[in-house]
Amino acid sequence: MTLEEPRHVLVHARGEPSPLYEPQDDGVHDDLGAFTRGVALDDDRLGLPGDLADALRSWSLSRPAGGFTSRPDLREHARQGLATAQRLARHLGPSWVVRYRDERHRTATWVCWGCDRLHWERDDHSAPPHPVHLTVEGEYKFGPLRSDGFGDFFPDDPAAALDLSDGLVSALRAWADEIDTTLNLDLRDREEGKYDTVWQRLFHEGMELAQRVAHEIGPARTVTYKGVAHGGLATMTSVTWQGDRQV
Repeated sequence: MTLEEPRHVLVHARGEPSPLYEPQDDGVHDDLGAFTRGVALDDDRLGLPGDLADALRSWSLSRPAGGFTSRPDLREHARQGLATAQRLARHLGPSWVVRYRDERHRTATWVCWGCDRLHWERDDHSAPPHPVHLTVEGEYKFGPLRSDGFGDFFPDDPAAALDLSDGLVSALRAWADEIDTTLNLDLRDREEGKYDTVWQRLFHEGMELAQRVAHEIGPARTVTYKGVAHGGLATMTSVTWQGDRQV
């Protein structure tokens, strides 16, 4: 399944252990009534973390068998469902199209994996709204992240919608800053080999940071580590992860 042919899933609480459904016929996904085949929360295609699977299960099972009789309870259930559907969309990324059935408003809207908005059309962005294939590379005066069509950027750039932890954002910025500082010192001193150990340390730190990025953004995107541009051949590489799996 490619990014051009995403899978489709409907998030709809029906009182069952999983609120996820896919079309019985893979080619029919515009008709809401076609979403009749249940998708188990432990389905390998989803790769759901335990807390997200628990949240989806709890939300689905909390719906009364006969429906809601209290409007406040219905509003709260719909609010929780939307938040959980948004978490699911962020986790699955562009390889899945997530649709949310809002029982309160009796609507079904598409949940964007990157911007957290609800759309009435399947793809209001007309193109992937955020970088899908990321590269981590250390280079003087460049952001530590880059992607085709986005250029280089920093980890807290809102346009990238990475939602990385504060600690990882700070570590990536510090890594990029030290690369700038080290190259300036290397050019100033012009002593061959003086900073080789520093470049090697930065190379290994970058590898660890790239793995952390891949872990935090999950399997919806790929992360490739290209090393450090200024440490010679010993600090260049190409390793790719998808979530916690090296590919």
